[in-house]
Amino acid sequence: MRALADFIMRGRMQATLVVAAAAALPMLFWLSAAAGSLVLLRRGLSDALGILVWAMLPALVWWYFGEPRTLLVLLGTLGLALVLRTSTSWPRVLMLSIGLGVIYSLVLGSQFGELIAATVSELQALLPKMLEGVYEQLTAAEQAKLDSLLAPVMVGLMAAVLQIVSLLALLLGRYWQAQLYNPGGFGREFRALRLPAPMAIGLLLVMLVAPNFGVELAMLMPLCSVPLVFAGMALLHGLVTKGKLARFWLVGLYVSLLLFMQLVYPLLVVLAVVDSLIDFRGRLVSDSGAGPANGEG
Repeated sequence: MRALADFIMRGRMQATLVVAAAAALPMLFWLSAAAGSLVLLRRGLSDALGILVWAMLPALVWWYFGEPRTLLVLLGTLGLALVLRTSTSWPRVLMLSIGLGVIYSLVLGSQFGELIAATVSELQALLPKMLEGVYEQLTAAEQAKLDSLLAPVMVGLMAAVLQIVSLLALLLGRYWQAQLYNPGGFGREFRALRLPAPMAIGLLLVMLVAPNFGVELAMLMPLCSVPLVFAGMALLHGLVTKGKLARFWLVGLYVSLLLFMQLVYPLLVVLAVVDSLIDFRGRLVSDSGAGPANGEG
């Protein structure tokens, strides 16, 4: 991957080729977003704009044919990269990704409304079987409320996937930047990521109470969980490094996340909230090599 990053930063023509080709090819829009964020992080918006425009052209063509995700992820990642470049604050980037997720929700809801409605209808028919023994005990009003939550939660989940892809593309671009100009800087930066307590508790409260203030606000539940999950992953990375544990534990984390997402995902959310109050990494002895990174030091 470093060879690709080196090729991207070799010149404007090489960078334009990668961001445009990746945006044009199916399912590689994340690579275009990562390459674009690398250029923006290193060169700034004014210098990178002439390159990034060429990536937007195939993304607009994809939108014309009914596929908005390429342009959404590309613009969303570049927006987050601009925030990271100016603020060097990952907590701020994570919080702003929620607003990005709301925009994704609105666009996806309008573009895939019929598909979402059909899927929700099928889920409503399956709910009695999926919640056998529990669904029948709900009152008619509770069943109706549960059914009404399906559509906004589904839209929120779809948007949260794009939100995660945007953040992962930005992480890849930041990793490339550090690989080229400050080896090891990205690792220290990511392992130090921790959400302040008011921020983490606020996200948890929104997840718990948002649906009570309106059915449509249920889409915020998955969107607000994303920053907490990334903070939880950063916590575990930091604990493994500070505790001088084997990398096997991180491999196990990601394998478990893929195989048992319904269990590991909420666990990461809880860990991030608790860490915002206790600061587990701060209670461990700091490594002698630890220090500020900010991508390039």
